[in-house]
Amino acid sequence: MTDPLPFWRAKTLDAMTRAEWESLCDGCGRCCLHKLRDEATDRLAFTNVACRLLDGDTCRCKDYANRKRRVPDCVKLTPARIAAIDWLPPTCAYRLVRDGQDLPWWHPLVSGRAETVHEAGVSVRGRVVAERAAGDFEDHVVTWPGRWPAKARKPAQARTAG
Repeated sequence: MTDPLPFWRAKTLDAMTRAEWESLCDGCGRCCLHKLRDEATDRLAFTNVACRLLDGDTCRCKDYANRKRRVPDCVKLTPARIAAIDWLPPTCAYRLVRDGQDLPWWHPLVSGRAETVHEAGVSVRGRVVAERAAGDFEDHVVTWPGRWPAKARKPAQARTAG
């Protein structure tokens, strides 16, 4: 008897329960970084400036239930929005599932541990500047949120072997 497919491979984003949807978030915090868009070219730039509600250690929202009230421009992710958003990091589970890809080894749903997102270098832990201390966001443009960290690309077996 074969194991059933995990829900993220068996269901579309639209078909997921709220609990399944919420569990797709790996807790990296990358989507909670401020992004800049050039009005003339529409080019997107990531910054290392964290939303004021992002806890830089846990990489989770400090007030998730009230985030829209406290940060009006916070984007609530939905399947419809996921289809149109171009700023989700390439490591984002919502983006991966949307694009028909599997979750990586470090995702908590695969690894069974919330810490693997940090161990793989995917999270923003130790890499962000507080919004109120940032000054000009243009001075904080970085490329890493738009890339896969080298450690995150390796399968768990290769990472621990030899």
